[in-house]
Amino acid sequence: MANEFENETDVGIKAQYGSQFFIQAIAFFRAKLNLPTAQWDDLWRAAHNRAFVVAGAMEASLLTDLREAVDSAISQGKSISWFQREFKSIVAKNGWSHTGKSDWRANIIYSTNVRQSYNAGRYEQLQSFDYWEYQHGDSRYPRELHLKWHGTVLPKDDPWWLTHFPSNGWGCKCRVRGRSRQALKRLGLQVNDAPVIEYRDWLNKKTGEVHKVPKGIDPSFDYAPKRGDLKVE
Repeated sequence: MANEFENETDVGIKAQYGSQFFIQAIAFFRAKLNLPTAQWDDLWRAAHNRAFVVAGAMEASLLTDLREAVDSAISQGKSISWFQREFKSIVAKNGWSHTGKSDWRANIIYSTNVRQSYNAGRYEQLQSFDYWEYQHGDSRYPRELHLKWHGTVLPKDDPWWLTHFPSNGWGCKCRVRGRSRQALKRLGLQVNDAPVIEYRDWLNKKTGEVHKVPKGIDPSFDYAPKRGDLKVE
């Protein structure tokens, strides 16, 4: 694998998920425990750092098969088309009646797990840098606040990152780049004040519980993806 730290302004470009092995991302995913869940919101926020879940996958054998396929996607760079084929095979083998169309459901499982494992690996790598810069991804339908956060430079230990480190929603492709003091000076970047966090109420219709969710972030995505043994807070 190429060195992800060839220079401080281009960190992580060599470790794109789906193309090359990324040991931190692999380690993050493999540290998770299988957890049967009925609904997507049975597990909340940072609990996703410790458990592998697929909504509606209640049988241990089904969850194990899905986990093995996701692991291959992360560790071997398997494509979404490969995963969609594997998903259909796993569904047929286990007789699973899942919600949603097959390719759509496979894409949700694939993209969320692969991207968050990548982001957890990036979170670990970025500890080598004093400053982090938020960068908007290339989502087809950009979120207004994600665009507004683009270019925000904060110290790595700013509390804002604990809720706003990507991914910040379903399909979010935002990312974070590490910046050294020298890079900030060379690029003419300024350290910013953390964006003000405004909250909205989100009702869990199943439980009746109301959660405070930062605006611009989908429910349950307001956490930092990272390995549990990474002591950075």
